[in-house]
Parts: sequence; C-alpha cells; structure tokens
Amino acid sequence: MYFDQLSLARQLDIVFKELHPELSELSSGTIFVQIRNNVIGKFGVRHLPLEGTDGKFEPKGAGLSNIQQRSFLKMALDALKYKTNWTHGEIDLDFTLRQNKLYTSVQFESNYNMSNLLMRKTN
Repeated sequence: MYFDQLSLARQLDIVFKELHPELSELSSGTIFVQIRNNVIGKFGVRHLPLEGTDGKFEPKGAGLSNIQQRSFLKMALDALKYKTNWTHGEIDLDFTLRQNKLYTSVQFESNYNMSNLLMRKTN
C-alpha cells in the first residue's frame, strides 16, 4: 500500500503512532506535518529540550500520557475539517501541559506554485 492511497486522517494517525515515544517525554512543543499532493512527507516535533531559570536547568517534567496523546490526535483529526482547497502546505499542532491539562492549537499553511497557475491559465 502506498501513502497516496491513504486518507490524510489515516496518515496523521500513523504520524502520531511514530511520535508516541517522543511525545511521552515532552510537556510542550509543536508537531509539524508537511503535505504535498495531500500526502504527508516530512513530519516531526519542534521543542525546547532544556529549560532553565537563573542559569540552572529545571528537572524534566512528565510528558503526554497515553490518554492525552489520544485526545491530541482526536483534536488534530477534527482540525482536518478546516483544511480546504489546498493540497500543498504544512500543519503545525502546538501543545503544552499546564497543571496536567493539555492545551492545543492548530495552524495551517497553504502553499501554491505560481508556475502551476500560469500553466493552467494558458492551457
């Protein structure tokens, strides 16, 4: 089976499964997925690996639990409903844990190619 045969939602589910171990150690960050022709290519997590105060690093807190990761995935899948009319771009899924509560937000970036538009207009 090829990724272009999978729905974007199924591809996103695969991304979250791959990132599960990393997310279980992170309390904040951004999952990014780069999309081309409605197929996820590159994906990963942007995060600050160390945080400190007064020149000292703080002990690393707990990351996302299994339940929080499932909730985060559900939010990400629900957000796909807002992706309209574009096939190339990036989705950024921000997350942070505060007092063991998960806060999330989503940002879409659509990409277009002028040469593709010009070729369509001249044909």
